[in-house]
Amino acid sequence: MRSVLARGQPAAAGLVAAAVAVAVWRQSIGDALVVAVVAAVLSRRWVFGIALAVVAGFAAARSADSYAGLAPDRLGPFDGWATVVDDPRPAQSAMRVLLQIEGERFEVWVRGRAAPLRVGEWHGGDTVWVRGTRVALDDGRARRVAWQHVVGAFDYDSLGDRREGRPLAVASNRVREVIVRATSAMPDRDAALARGLIIGDDRDQPPDMVERFRRSGLSHLTAVSGQNVAFVLAAAGPLLKRARPTTRLAASLALIAWFVVITRAEPSVLRAGAMASLGAVAYAFGREREPPRLLAVAVTGLLLIDPLLVLSVGFWLSVGATAGVTVIGPALARRLHRCGRLAMPLAITLGAQLGVAIPSVLVFGRLSLVGTVANLVAVPIAGFVMLYGLPGCLAAGTLPFAGGVIMLPVAVGVRLVDSVAAVAAAVEPPALWSVVGWVVIGIVILALVVRGDHGCPVDDDELRQ
Repeated sequence: MRSVLARGQPAAAGLVAAAVAVAVWRQSIGDALVVAVVAAVLSRRWVFGIALAVVAGFAAARSADSYAGLAPDRLGPFDGWATVVDDPRPAQSAMRVLLQIEGERFEVWVRGRAAPLRVGEWHGGDTVWVRGTRVALDDGRARRVAWQHVVGAFDYDSLGDRREGRPLAVASNRVREVIVRATSAMPDRDAALARGLIIGDDRDQPPDMVERFRRSGLSHLTAVSGQNVAFVLAAAGPLLKRARPTTRLAASLALIAWFVVITRAEPSVLRAGAMASLGAVAYAFGREREPPRLLAVAVTGLLLIDPLLVLSVGFWLSVGATAGVTVIGPALARRLHRCGRLAMPLAITLGAQLGVAIPSVLVFGRLSLVGTVANLVAVPIAGFVMLYGLPGCLAAGTLPFAGGVIMLPVAVGVRLVDSVAAVAAAVEPPALWSVVGWVVIGIVILALVVRGDHGCPVDDDELRQ
């Protein structure tokens, strides 16, 4: 442990993030103090330990306040205008909508075959007239939706007129409408997957597709990640490079914020946006941009701002995958021998799979064995769709006469990714054999780590990218 702490700022930032996560999860200043004392003893840096205790204590207090805020201030009848928090999501024969009523969030279930017709045109940021009753949630349901700051349910009697929201919401909704229009020429299933890859909108994906991607270990592709944010910045790179440093920083931050807004600020994109923003600031001021440190600082900041993120499975899958890619992956790449150019992709994929192992097993009951191979094949294709897709959709949506040609690469890429998922899901072994396979992989990795074999030709410059 001392050798880890000796590595400096990334390790210290990681300890702070871990202490804050524990404090937020447990809502206990006592647990935070234990973590701080252990860190101080191991590092022999008592000032650091005291600072860590203060930060973790503040996090525990913030968490307790956030949980207390989940108790609704007002229940009972309501008749008036409410704000749509997020786009309605289909769930079997119903549509789930989040409404903000008098400053508090309530979930609404619109059931029946006519549900898409009644609320399908609603978008995040719209205001709608509703009449009904605000009621409390049972403890189990309240826990599952707490990360969305939902305080109760709304039993509606009638749903009335809709008005567009504020300018920022209107602008983001219009961009999303352009993307929907650009992908509408594809078959419905391909269009739904394309929107998932490009902006993380997986609402219209059929259940069998969702299950196929989970079984094949590719479900992360339809959640917005750092890769999506990086591709957005890369697409704007030629323009950003011509700007002055201060203008480039401001434009980069604005572009990241814009992408977070149009992707509905899901937990995974919040993590990615926070890391990208920190990286942009660090670059502008000539500071180190070590990904593990950026991740730790981003997690710390996000949990201090919104402690309820600790309850989001998507947030921990995103954090775990990023930690696996930035910490485990480079370490494995140095120890995988006889792999040549395949060293880094294989190590990064294994790192990501190991990083999400705990939340995947606890929540979904599985960790795909074939996911490593499936990701090696599908990720480059999906990466192209992500990179080309957003500017391609914007161009196709505004030039409908050329939309089919512009969107052809996206259509081909989406079909290939889906085919990889289908094959991987079909050959994925039963759960028991998956466990056996991962045990074998774990033994091999452990042997490589213990052996300390650095025979794989991976240079340090490549690892820092």
